[in-house]
Amino acid sequence: MSKRALLEVIALDAEDAVAARAGGADRLELVTDMAADGLTPSVATVAAVRAAVGLPLRVMLRLTDGFAAGDPDRLVRTAHRVRDAGAEEFVLGFLDADGRVDLDAVERVAGALDGCRWTFHRAIDRAADREALRKQLDGLPGLDTYLTAGAPGGVADGLPTLLAEARRGRGGDPGYRQELLVGGGLRLEQVPTLLAAGVRAFHIGGAARPGGWTAPVSAEAVAEWRRVVDGAAGAVADGAAGGVVAGG
Repeated sequence: MSKRALLEVIALDAEDAVAARAGGADRLELVTDMAADGLTPSVATVAAVRAAVGLPLRVMLRLTDGFAAGDPDRLVRTAHRVRDAGAEEFVLGFLDADGRVDLDAVERVAGALDGCRWTFHRAIDRAADREALRKQLDGLPGLDTYLTAGAPGGVADGLPTLLAEARRGRGGDPGYRQELLVGGGLRLEQVPTLLAAGVRAFHIGGAARPGGWTAPVSAEAVAEWRRVVDGAAGAVADGAAGGVVAGG
C-alpha cells in the first residue's frame, strides 16, 4: 500500500479548487447546481479551474436532475465543448425508466471521450440490479471508477454492499476491477473500516463545506479528511506488515 489513498473533493468553481488543493485533495469533481445533485459546469468554469490548479479534474456530464440521459446528442456536444476547454477526465451515468443502465446513452457519451478516463457516478446506487450494470459496462473504454455509497440512502446503509464489492474487486471479478470511490454521506469514522477492506478512494462534497453548499470549500475541512485518511491507511499498512489480513 505504498500509494496513498485518493481523496476527491467536489468543486463548484476555481475558489473551491484552490482551497481543496491547499487542504490536500488529490482530485476534483467539478459540477454546478448541487440543488440538482450536480450538473455540467460552464465551459468558462472548466477553463478557470483548469487554469487555477493542476490537480486531476473530473467534469460532470449531466444536463438535468435525475438519472435519465435526456438528449444524448446534446450530451455528446457538451462533452466536446468541455474537452475543448481543457477537461481530460469525466463523470457520467444514465439509467432508463426501469432502473437499468441506459447502455446506448452511456456508450455514445463514452465514445465522444475518445478513451478519456471517467467515473460512473451514484446512478449505480439507484440501479435495479447493480451487478448487472457492472457486467454490462465492463470493458467500456475509459471506465476506471465507480462512485458509490452502496445504497441510495448513503454509506451508513450501503456499508455491507461496499465491503462485499471491495472483496470482489480484490479478487479481480469481471465488472469489479474498477476503482471503488466511496462517497455519499461518508463520515470520517467509516474510513478505517473501508480502508481495511481494501477501499483506496474517498469522495466528499458537503463534508468539505462546514458552512453548507452556499459556502466555499474549506481547506481546513479537507485537511482534516486528509489526515484521517492518511493516518488510517498507515495503520492498515502497519497491520498488514505485522501479519494482519486487511478486511479479513
